[in-house]
Amino acid sequence: MRYRLGMTDSDDTQHTHDENRHDQLTTAPHATEADAAPRIDVTDQGDGVTRIDIRDDAAVRPGADPEDTDEA
Repeated sequence: MRYRLGMTDSDDTQHTHDENRHDQLTTAPHATEADAAPRIDVTDQGDGVTRIDIRDDAAVRPGADPEDTDEA
């Protein structure tokens, strides 16, 4: 049997995107539930416009580290 993302090895039951994401982010050694916490909010604003916001409570954020004061 070939494995596809979203399929279990015991049956052909399809998993949801959130279940796949959680499984991927928590199966690594030393992973915790916090690793699977949401980091973005996606809002469909209609007319084909989708807004993606980085959550204020996200542990990891894009951009420079505000704690990094090394100006090399």
